[in-house]
Amino acid sequence: MIVMKRIIVGILLFSLFLSAQHRELIPLSKTDFLAIDKQGREKRVNMAGKDFILVSVREEESDGRFYAVDKDGTVWLSGGISSGEEIGYTPSGVWSVLRKIRYYTSKKYPEADGSNNMNYSLFFTNSGHALHEGSINFSSHGCIHVDNRDISRLFHWAWIGMPVLVTRNRYMKYARPDLTRIYKTEKKYRRKRSHSIEDTDQNSIHTFRR
Repeated sequence: MIVMKRIIVGILLFSLFLSAQHRELIPLSKTDFLAIDKQGREKRVNMAGKDFILVSVREEESDGRFYAVDKDGTVWLSGGISSGEEIGYTPSGVWSVLRKIRYYTSKKYPEADGSNNMNYSLFFTNSGHALHEGSINFSSHGCIHVDNRDISRLFHWAWIGMPVLVTRNRYMKYARPDLTRIYKTEKKYRRKRSHSIEDTDQNSIHTFRR
């Protein structure tokens, strides 16, 4: 009985820790957001004029995508992601890039062969949550898995202190005009090139994958 109580208390404390910043983040426009903390207090978050990464986690009511937004308000890069299979595993809120590590392996979930499984890590919480290279076909332990066709560009663009916004709401309706324009431009550019598809920059082709 005592052990069970300790387990329950531990789970509650862990849940409170994950929601220490904002319990939810709701996009109102491309750069305007409503943050709701664990007490239900609301705060507007204006990202106009700032570079930031927006993650709409992979759940039923969200996009399952990341979005890179430049300080001029342009969503210039997006791609599919996977996130924690349980809601509490990937915390919503306004965070920031704390560390950038090019080659990394998880200390908590290492591979049996010792290989790196968290390359291109952009850590955004002190609990170890990060955007990093990984399969987007399977849920994570809480990190944001980004496809290997996108993560290198995102990693090199991001800087320490860059805001990372995590939401459980859809963002694509605000990003679609930019991404459609960029996708068409890059697709047109690819058609004009004289050499074969094997020589084409694969990262540019996959800037916007529906």
